[in-house]
Amino acid sequence: QVQLVESGGGLVQAGGSLRLSCAASGRTFSNYYVGWFRQAPGKEREFVATISRSEHQYYTDSVKGRFTISRDNARNSVYLQMNSLKPDDTAVYSCAAGIRLQIFYSTNHRDYDFWGQGTQVTVSS
Repeated sequence: QVQLVESGGGLVQAGGSLRLSCAASGRTFSNYYVGWFRQAPGKEREFVATISRSEHQYYTDSVKGRFTISRDNARNSVYLQMNSLKPDDTAVYSCAAGIRLQIFYSTNHRDYDFWGQGTQVTVSS
């Protein structure tokens, strides 16, 4: 079992930056692949970025070149650096962790076993 807590959300103007953090407690965090997902009002949950146990990263097309996912296993944390934010990035952002050995990383929320409560990101135009 692992518990996840997100922080770092807030209100920012278009073009600004935010850094989200996902802090994990419980078992050895390095055993998990981790993803960030977001959900805007009235929309389905959307994959944003994922990082494997070996720090291989993958992003959805709309955030490539603007967002960077990273992890610090010593601190049991994963981060999402978000630059050049747009109003379309407004959503609740959640981190998720998965421990399935056959999965390297995943864009599918069904492949994740543990979820944080989410943090609101609002980008004003």
